[in-house]
Amino acid sequence: MVIGAGALGLSTGLHCALAGRSVIVLERRTAGSQASGRAAGLFKSVQADELRTRLARRSIALAATFAEWAGEPLAVSAAGSFLIARTPVHRDYLRRELAQARGWGADVREAEPGQLGSVSYYRPNGADFALWCPEDVYIEEPLSLIAASVAACRRHGAEVAENEPVTGIRVSGGTVSGGTVSGVETGRRAITAPVVVDAAGGWVRPVGALAGARVPVATVRHQLLITSPRADVDPGDPIVRVADAAVYLRPARGGLMAGGFEADPLPVAVEREAASFGTDDVPLDLGVLRKLADQVGLEAPVASAAPVAEHRGGLFTMSPDGRFVAGPVPGLSGLWVASGCNGSGFSSSLAIGEGLAAWITSGSAGGMGALAPGRFGPLGDEELVSRGIWQYAHYYDPAPA
Repeated sequence: MVIGAGALGLSTGLHCALAGRSVIVLERRTAGSQASGRAAGLFKSVQADELRTRLARRSIALAATFAEWAGEPLAVSAAGSFLIARTPVHRDYLRRELAQARGWGADVREAEPGQLGSVSYYRPNGADFALWCPEDVYIEEPLSLIAASVAACRRHGAEVAENEPVTGIRVSGGTVSGGTVSGVETGRRAITAPVVVDAAGGWVRPVGALAGARVPVATVRHQLLITSPRADVDPGDPIVRVADAAVYLRPARGGLMAGGFEADPLPVAVEREAASFGTDDVPLDLGVLRKLADQVGLEAPVASAAPVAEHRGGLFTMSPDGRFVAGPVPGLSGLWVASGCNGSGFSSSLAIGEGLAAWITSGSAGGMGALAPGRFGPLGDEELVSRGIWQYAHYYDPAPA
């Protein structure tokens, strides 16, 4: 039983079905209607540690070969990406990232002279230091991954039940200190299941609370915009990430996508909101994006000056250490979590789901054990939020935690 039909939940359900398990994925609204459908769709091979690098690269490989192993077509843009630094401290940071990422097997290299200048929408200032990451890809429309995953789940025998919110998680044999999960209840039925995976995205905490579990993440807003179509944006161009501005750019719908990580993101405690609260109700602020885009206004004037065709936002689940929260919940046999996206949930979902399914079905954690939710001690909500905000604000920043 998987709760949540976003990218992480669908991937986990699909891989469990491929392993021969009977699977139901329950979604309170429609598949991908919350954060996953509003993602930037970027897959980034350069990560902060070896495990995340391995998972990111595995996700890229699974996305590129989706039709082969999942049986459904999926369009992927293999455009590569540039990671750019415009300050001395960020240049030093990227040089360190280059060395460690290559040591972990990623294909990343210093960009050749003039290479960055070939990007239609970016004008190098002459002092840029750039890494070229040819492995990086993006999915033009994030909902295409959701649609392909839903179709693949059904192809392989998994049920995907939309508009069926979970109202309870059944726990027998004790309290959170020693209980066993035996299934879930919805407004339509009671379903028995020996394994329940909480993959409810921004709602992972209130869903976990139905079983008495406390998931150690904080939820914050993330925003991006897409400009109106532009003749001066080549749709075949690569992704550009400007580390010192915490801004990412890519071609989208004939225009340019621009998003970024603000220094003071808005925390959103969905458990305190009405039951009807959804991602459409998250307050957006175009001024935040305009300020981020203005930081790269000289190099990417389209991002800061072009009319906005779409402004969208979603919810990121941030963990205290910036890593995924994926694995069994301590003290509640049968309850698992797939969360703590930290800005990479969509792009790492295929590998996280694969690894979590292998752990569930085989009992062996493999390298996933380092992501288990039990790694954190008791943390109050205030500390979860403050540490989650720090992780978000420093997504591209070299400052130490």
